[in-house]
Amino acid sequence: MKHIVWSIIAVWITSFSAMAEVRIDEDSFGSSLGGWKKRDKQAAEYPLSGATYRTYKPEITPTPDGGIFVSIRIDHMRGWLASDDHAVLEITINQEGMISSAQSNIAIQGRSISSDLIRSTGEVGKEIVGADRAVQIGTDLVADLSAKLLREKIVEAGRVSFPAVLRHNYNLLFQSIRVEKPAPPQMDAPAPAVEPKPVPPTKPAEPPPPAAPVTEPANCALEIRPYHTPRH
Repeated sequence: MKHIVWSIIAVWITSFSAMAEVRIDEDSFGSSLGGWKKRDKQAAEYPLSGATYRTYKPEITPTPDGGIFVSIRIDHMRGWLASDDHAVLEITINQEGMISSAQSNIAIQGRSISSDLIRSTGEVGKEIVGADRAVQIGTDLVADLSAKLLREKIVEAGRVSFPAVLRHNYNLLFQSIRVEKPAPPQMDAPAPAVEPKPVPPTKPAEPPPPAAPVTEPANCALEIRPYHTPRH
């Protein structure tokens, strides 16, 4: 019976430990971009490929399978006399902390250019595992966006570099993924069985001491007289 109980407890602890929490280390992600110093510490600005870009803190929501969905807004800052370009990078991370899919949308001069939903499968349909999965998704995402920008005849330097900026953010975000497993609950070990102490045999009751003999007082004389002799 004890073995069955401990087996159930072991399975329960193993299941509990497997429930990992996936999160994004926003401080690490922001530091890699130069720090959350703009827009009330909600955005980071940085130069890249001869242009300036702004990345906002990611929006994160949990997914039904225990992972997270991350959405990041990125702006191409074009100066005071020109409107900025905007992009949204969307990444799905599974419960193991690996990127399972990514997609992006770029808005330039009123035109919207969206990438395909890039999933973690190779050309032959086989599942890619480990860090190679994230690398492949990022490569396919940039290739898809670059091809669509080329078809739209986008030639401005900062705009042509937008897919590379998205890949830059993608790589830094991947390095900021954290998987934390909760500590298993502390289970108190059952108290060891205590053997009953032997009860010492009871000693038989000792008989009461004999009663002391009744003695007559020493000065009490015995009167002896004949039968039917009257008393004086």
